[in-house]
Amino acid sequence: MVMKADEVPAGQLAVVVTYLEMTRRAETPVPASNLRLQPVQPDIAAYRQLFRDVGARWLWFSRLIMDDGKLQAILSDPDTAIFQVIQPDGGTAGLLELDYGQSGECEISFLGLVPELAGQGHGRWLLGEAVQRAWRPGVRRVHVHTCTLDHPAALSAYRRSGFIAYDRSIERFPDPRLLGILPMDCAPQVPVVGTLACASPVPVS
Repeated sequence: MVMKADEVPAGQLAVVVTYLEMTRRAETPVPASNLRLQPVQPDIAAYRQLFRDVGARWLWFSRLIMDDGKLQAILSDPDTAIFQVIQPDGGTAGLLELDYGQSGECEISFLGLVPELAGQGHGRWLLGEAVQRAWRPGVRRVHVHTCTLDHPAALSAYRRSGFIAYDRSIERFPDPRLLGILPMDCAPQVPVVGTLACASPVPVS
């Protein structure tokens, strides 16, 4: 067997994306937690700040560059359910976004906690809540995708929850730190290779 290595140009990132699905509701109880979920109001600035707080560590940037009109439409869409994770002191600690736009399906679009809560078991609670809420009446399939930039335990956590991998792809895109979308010091586990001159603009969708 010959293994082939494809070059990733300076200023770019390449990730392996794994797509997973669940076609039968898993009867796994939601772990106990002192956190709670609260619906997010359709406020663009507040949503983007929450998205940044949760996702900067993993280089989430899609919603940070999205056109305001398109993002507002998502936040106001009745087929989109967005929750913020609230701590006992009232502080915001995470994000859960469910997309019911495809008939009979639910996509777990975004799920994550702020880095300060990592390693305390709250992620299992949040994923349990996500799966329970995703299976509302009429849903026959729940799906999610994760990539090699996400938390190292993400893929195994989805599989333990009952998701089955069904596809993979490789995505390549400019490093959002080099474009000024995210700070240069976020995601220290992913080295910055290249300079601003190496990064191409990210298409705005």
